[in-house]
Amino acid sequence: MTGTGERTRAAAYRRVPPRPLPVAVDTMGGDHAPGEIIAGAVDAVREHGVRLVLVGRAPRIRRELERHGHLGKIPIVHADEALDMGEGALASWRKPRSSIAIACHLIKQGRASALVSAGSTAGVVATSRLRLKGLQGVMRPAIAVTLPTRPRPTILLDAGATADVKAETLVQFAALGTAYAQILLGPDRPTVGLLNIGAEPGKGDKLAKRAHELLAGGSHGIEFAGNVEGHDLLSGRVDVIVTDGFTGNVALKTMEGTVAAAFSEIREAMTAGPAARMGAFLQRRRLQELRDRLDPDSYGGGVLLGLNGTVVIAHGASRARAITSACELAHRLAAGRIVERIREQVAATRTSRFGRWTHGERDGADRPSENTARPADAPPPPRQPAGDTVPDRQDPT
Repeated sequence: MTGTGERTRAAAYRRVPPRPLPVAVDTMGGDHAPGEIIAGAVDAVREHGVRLVLVGRAPRIRRELERHGHLGKIPIVHADEALDMGEGALASWRKPRSSIAIACHLIKQGRASALVSAGSTAGVVATSRLRLKGLQGVMRPAIAVTLPTRPRPTILLDAGATADVKAETLVQFAALGTAYAQILLGPDRPTVGLLNIGAEPGKGDKLAKRAHELLAGGSHGIEFAGNVEGHDLLSGRVDVIVTDGFTGNVALKTMEGTVAAAFSEIREAMTAGPAARMGAFLQRRRLQELRDRLDPDSYGGGVLLGLNGTVVIAHGASRARAITSACELAHRLAAGRIVERIREQVAATRTSRFGRWTHGERDGADRPSENTARPADAPPPPRQPAGDTVPDRQDPT
C-alpha cells in the first residue's frame, strides 16, 4: 500500500505543470519609461505574484525600486543601451546591447519565459525577430490584439507585423490565432473568420479569395467560420479574425479612434445639465463597467506570435496599469506554453496540401535544413556574429 501511494503521489507531481520562468521587462521602452514601467512591474509582483526580471540601466532601476520599497526584491539585469521611441527597425542592428536585445538573450538562455516592452513597435518586432528567430515552419510573425467583444473577447491578427502576405501566410495566421485563443479564451476549437468586404466566399481580391479557399478546405485543424466584415470586429461573431498586417492595423486604429470619439460624445452628453448628471450618477456602475471593458490598458497589449519566445508589446503611452496587465498576460501565456501550442498548431497545417509552403521555411525565406548534406567542396557556413550572444550582467554598484 505504501509503494502504491508513493507512486500515485509521484504521478500526481509529474502532472503539475512547471512554474514558468520570470518575465523580462524592458524598463527603458515607452513614453513614460522607466518610472511608469517599473511602477507597473512592482504592482504585478506585489498584487499578482508574477515573477519578473527588470532589464535596463541598473542605477535608474534601483532608484525607482527603492522609491516603491522593492529594492532587492526583483532581479535586475543591466543593459548599456535603449531604443528610442522614434527609432525603427534598423536600430536592432545599431544597438546590439539594447535592453530589448538583452531581454531576448535572457529568453534564449532559458533565464526568462517572455518579454514585455512598451518601446517602438518597429524596434521591438525587428529586434525580437533578429534575436529570437522564427519558429520552424512559420513564414511570418503576426501581432495579435484583443478586441473588447462580448460575451468574450475576440483576437485580431495581424495588427501590423507583416503588411505584405500570401494566402498561405493567412492560413498560418489562423493557426497562430487558434493557439493563442485556446490559452487566452479557453475553447478547444476557437472559430476563425477571414476579414473581407463581404460574407460570401467569392468576395474580395485574389488574396482573400485564395485564403478563403485554403481555409475552407479543412485538414488543418482550424475551425473556419467564413468571411467576416468590418462591422463584425466588435460583434463577437468569431473568436479569431485573420487579415494582413496593413489592413489589421488600419482596422484597429480606426476602431480605437471611433471608441474614443464615442466616449467623448457620451461624456459631453452626461454633463450637459442637472438632469443628465443625475442620470449619469444613477448609471455610474454600468458606465464604469463599460469603460473598463473598452479600456485597452486592461488587455496588456499585442502579442508577437510565431517566434521562439513570447513577446508582449504594450502601447508606447502605457502607464503603470497597462504594464501590470502586460506582465500578467506574458505570465499567463508562458504558463500556457504558447510557443509549444503554436508549434503544434502550425504542424497541423503541414498536410500534403500545405507542407510545400511551410516545411523548412522561416520568416518567408527558403532555407536549407541544418541536417541537409553539403557537397564536400562547399565552404563552411558563416559563423554567427558575437553580438547575437551578448552576455548579460549585473551592473556594478
